[in-house]
Amino acid sequence: MRRTRIEQNAIRDDVFRWLDARRNAGSYEYSREALINYSFQGDRIPLLDTSRGIRNPADFDSTLTLMTSSKKTGYSDGISPEGLVTYSYQSREGGDNVKLLEAFEHGDPLVYFLGVRPGFFVAFYPVYIVHNDPVRRVVSIALDESLRYFDDPMNLKEYERRYAERLVRTRLHQPMFRARVLRAYESSCAICNLKHAELLDAAHIVADAQLDGVAEVTNGLALCKIHHASYDQNLLGITPDYEVRIDKDLLEEVDGPMLRHGLQEMHGRALTLPPRHADRPSKERLAHKFAAFAA
Repeated sequence: MRRTRIEQNAIRDDVFRWLDARRNAGSYEYSREALINYSFQGDRIPLLDTSRGIRNPADFDSTLTLMTSSKKTGYSDGISPEGLVTYSYQSREGGDNVKLLEAFEHGDPLVYFLGVRPGFFVAFYPVYIVHNDPVRRVVSIALDESLRYFDDPMNLKEYERRYAERLVRTRLHQPMFRARVLRAYESSCAICNLKHAELLDAAHIVADAQLDGVAEVTNGLALCKIHHASYDQNLLGITPDYEVRIDKDLLEEVDGPMLRHGLQEMHGRALTLPPRHADRPSKERLAHKFAAFAA
């Protein structure tokens, strides 16, 4: 039996809430097992299809989620510089295509899951289909709601393109970056070894706004929030040899236990590195950042 539009919208809203709750609790990626066991008011509604990249519940008018597996993406993640994802129609007529195009016609909000490794995904939501190309048989999905309101998302003006590229760089790549960095550091602060993911950040060594500030694991550090803020503000530095340094004025300051134990006692401490050598922070980028700290 088909659910009413009101019921379908209530489920979509609850899916966003459910994903938010897990993200706010520190989840930096979602397992396939968790996603296929989502439920609404006692009804199990899998958010992934076991055999294809589109989830069209039988009692929905339109598509609920789309997915690209980790096997199909390189580091580009399948995301254009403007924050658009291209998704192809099913080869045969009808079937999944009907509900996909219904989502486009009605402007229904979707979830886009992007694989970061086998069986694990990051989520972008709400996302919207902003363009349909029946000749090429593809739709284009905007990974940020604001992109829907451009006059022509497929042919951006220069100022719109700059805005969209900055948005992708600072916001849309962050979930991928966080997932990969926290995974590399085994959900532990590289400085103090705090293991509560909800209190950890994926910190850039070279800021993402700078030319060399790419969202790669080797340009990242898993840091607790106090050490992330201290690193960004150059109150804490990390040498190219992976040792922690604290600003000399801060070392001489007398304050409470947080300053003493949280920062001053970290001076000279060796960084805890990822087990995989390929994930370890770039010494060149650390040197660049440390020069600003030393100055």
